[in-house]
Amino acid sequence: MIIKSFLKWSETAKTGDRVKAAAALTRAYALGHMDQSDRHAAEAAMALLMEDPSPKVRVALAEGLASVEHAPRGIMLGLANDQIEVAGRVIALSPALADNDLIEIVASGRPALQQFVAFRRSLSVLVTAALAEVGEAKAVADMLDNVHVAIARISLRRIAERFGDESEIRARLFERHDLPCDVRQALVERLGAALAGSDLVRSAIGGSRGRKVTEEACMNATLRMAETIYADEIPALVEHLRISGRLTPAFLIHALCAGNVDFFASAVVSLSGMSDSRVRGILVDGRETAMRALYRAIGLSGDLAPVFVSATLIWRAASRSQSSIDTGRVTDELIRRHARDAERHPAVGELLCLVETMHFNWHRQASRDYAHALAAEAA
Repeated sequence: MIIKSFLKWSETAKTGDRVKAAAALTRAYALGHMDQSDRHAAEAAMALLMEDPSPKVRVALAEGLASVEHAPRGIMLGLANDQIEVAGRVIALSPALADNDLIEIVASGRPALQQFVAFRRSLSVLVTAALAEVGEAKAVADMLDNVHVAIARISLRRIAERFGDESEIRARLFERHDLPCDVRQALVERLGAALAGSDLVRSAIGGSRGRKVTEEACMNATLRMAETIYADEIPALVEHLRISGRLTPAFLIHALCAGNVDFFASAVVSLSGMSDSRVRGILVDGRETAMRALYRAIGLSGDLAPVFVSATLIWRAASRSQSSIDTGRVTDELIRRHARDAERHPAVGELLCLVETMHFNWHRQASRDYAHALAAEAA
């Protein structure tokens, strides 16, 4: 009887009155003090209001129910599929919506609604996975900005695959401490490709020179990454670099000269197919003949293997004597030992040119660090 009276009243009531009625009804319902019959009547009335031709009435209904945990799920789903002014409040706030409901909203492909999902204070890994898989760029960016949600590593990987060329999303991914190291390195490569292809770089330093500069920058960034990641992440980064063809002699000699022995050993394990204990045993205690055979096994030519043997022996001697040694001294000694080989073998000469570049870069960085230290001391 109450519903019939309400229906008859709503047919002639003004919009403002219907808005007030919706607000009053939802306030009473939110308090939860109704008995069963009154609750059923209220839910039936709200179902009628959900069909009201005026969006103002439906907005009032959404505002009143958005934060109500015991709100009728059917009504909330109906409001969530309404126009954006109505749906937004419900999607962003309603605790009555289940993961499946949110996933369906994401799958609908409406960018604005996806963004409201991304704004929610709490999201399960299932919903974040759905956003990572089919969410539009703006929704994914909003999810990455949401500090209240946890995103699985596999979802971060998928986001990088889909939006690695989007500068804003790429920047957000770089800021995350939980980004897998191989994904971070792949983003470095895509950033380098974007820079090399930009009009600014091409006009400033030329296309071929720009590619060379960005390639060197990407390699240096990857080397720095290899120095800072956790030990259990090194094999994944090594495998990614191996598959992408980045474990070149130039890259390996840089890692070895920089003293990143753990990463270098993992790379040799991946390339040689030998066990980790066998490779590390050769690097730490093996004879020169064993090291030469190991380096040939990873594809280094007979001309290049001796350079790697020398770099290994330099670091080995330093570690045993516990003497102070750094990248500058290693590269300087390596260049001195193989200067004649560089004249006879072009491949060795090219590799030592890279080592020399590394030597100069190291000295420049050391000078900058020293200058900064002096400035800090003076301050």
